[in-house]
Amino acid sequence: MFTHYTVDGANSVLPELRRKFNETLLQKTKVINIQEELQNVIDSESGFEKYFKKKQELNRAVTILYQMIQEIEDMGIMIKSVDEGLLDFPSIKNDEEIWLCWKYGEERIKFWHRKDEGFKGRKPIPQKGFNLIDDLADLR
Repeated sequence: MFTHYTVDGANSVLPELRRKFNETLLQKTKVINIQEELQNVIDSESGFEKYFKKKQELNRAVTILYQMIQEIEDMGIMIKSVDEGLLDFPSIKNDEEIWLCWKYGEERIKFWHRKDEGFKGRKPIPQKGFNLIDDLADLR
């Protein structure tokens, strides 16, 4: 699904997004743990059967992780970094496509950045919203 989110619209899906992203982080941890277990199997010079079983377990866990990521992106939300918890919502400001920027753990959507900017380019969303004539007005 693709949609341009408003700030209110993005904030309204945050409870569901938090739940889904938290589950994604737990699955990522599971993948990392299984990778470590697989490395231990390799290091212990176990037989092929044990290796194949652990490798198949890892494959299933990675598949589930990608399905979880896809579920979030199917909401029209772009995961920029699972590790850093950075997610962006497509939006429009003064006829320009922008990203509403959210970091896992933040209470609400408070920042935005242009398409060619990343997290370092985050700017606070003005209290008056985006119906302003230019970016300098946002600073008032």
